[in-house]
Amino acid sequence: MKIMKRVISTVAVLLFTLGVACAKADQPIKAEELPVAARTFIKTYFSGAKISFAKLDDEFLYKEYEVMLTDGTKLEFNGDGEWENVDCKYGAVPTGIVPAQIAEYIKKNYPDAKILKIDRDRRDYEVALSNHLELTFDLKFNLVDIDD
Repeated sequence: MKIMKRVISTVAVLLFTLGVACAKADQPIKAEELPVAARTFIKTYFSGAKISFAKLDDEFLYKEYEVMLTDGTKLEFNGDGEWENVDCKYGAVPTGIVPAQIAEYIKKNYPDAKILKIDRDRRDYEVALSNHLELTFDLKFNLVDIDD
């Protein structure tokens, strides 16, 4: 009986903790509350645009920041403020963001295409082009997949 009470108490504490953590998800924040790395990234590559809104997705095991610029660009950053996703709805991704090897591959093979979106994670880079192709590169910048 004592063991059952301890198990129930432990489960209740875990559920409460998860509930508190989930309650923090998707909180609007001020631009000044973004990590320094994210603010620097925005100033460097999107100096002409203003921040429309920013929010913090504070989950149980990770933090993620989402920023929408007034020009329609959507940016996502990890908890340290490093970019994970750049989605330029009405223009090209700034060239300084795209790794040189990927930019060279696209320039050589798709000279008329613009990079509209780039996404990176621990496994790969995904790039969406204006010609509706989506290219996936591994972390050594080798092309591993093409979707149309």
